[in-house]
Amino acid sequence: MSTFRLALGNAAPEACRAGVLTLGNFDGVHRGHQALIAEAARQARSLGCAAIAITFDPHPLQILRPSAFQPLSTTVEHRTDLLHAAGADHVLVLSTTAELLRLSAHEFFDQIIRDRLGGRIIVEGFNFAFGKDREGTPAVLGSLCEEAGLPLTLLPPQEVFGKPVSSSRVRAEILAGRLDVVFALLGRHHRITGTVVAGQRRGQSLGFPTANLGNVETLIPGNGVYAVRAIHLGKSCPAAANVGPNPTFGEDARKIEVHIIGFAGDLYGQSLTVEFVEKIRETRPFGSVAELIAQVQIDVERAKTIVA
Repeated sequence: MSTFRLALGNAAPEACRAGVLTLGNFDGVHRGHQALIAEAARQARSLGCAAIAITFDPHPLQILRPSAFQPLSTTVEHRTDLLHAAGADHVLVLSTTAELLRLSAHEFFDQIIRDRLGGRIIVEGFNFAFGKDREGTPAVLGSLCEEAGLPLTLLPPQEVFGKPVSSSRVRAEILAGRLDVVFALLGRHHRITGTVVAGQRRGQSLGFPTANLGNVETLIPGNGVYAVRAIHLGKSCPAAANVGPNPTFGEDARKIEVHIIGFAGDLYGQSLTVEFVEKIRETRPFGSVAELIAQVQIDVERAKTIVA
């Protein structure tokens, strides 16, 4: 399994040619995306070729409407790992440029899918769109495939709790802190990765030292206290995380503070991954430091039990 990058105008890697193709932003690699990859892999095995997942970096919206762009739920590195785990033999990351986004659906189909990749079968979702102004609807793609004699498989929506799974739905549930729904949509826990930065060491003075997470590129869950897993250098530990301000001390700044249960050491400047398991409670002010400490003790014990 390999990951390749392809710029418009360059020849595609030989490993990505003449395979079963599925294209998309694939943010989150949710259950709908996983179904696409599984179907592409199934058809690829029947033909004796490779299943190729094609994604884009950066996200097209970052170029088309940067003011409207919101953090994604996965980095491109995590996304490619998840696509491989879902069954893709190879992942091809198209370098998104203004020139690429100006291609009409017909031009994209001819230049990318046929000429550079020589796709044998296309597998897509019911709401797939591509090309300039997203003019390449499933109906358009069907016509292009028919003209080219290229088989097309369109999958229906995957539903969870009676509603279609989508990247926008995943993001909404993450922001709402409904982690049970997020897990059902993704088939795994949502995670973020950042760098441990210096804080005010208030947690240490309260008896609960925290790693303050900065430089997080992906979507952060809504404010609250969470049971999480802290992952560092391949080791996973139960932890409790506070996302949001600290109203007890009159602080408005939104922070991510992670108390790693049973950990003693210095993580400053190091990378830390936090996997969100369950929301424990909302963020709220306390009448005294003693009251806050008592609640944090309860939170930590709950987090330890939940994660274990």
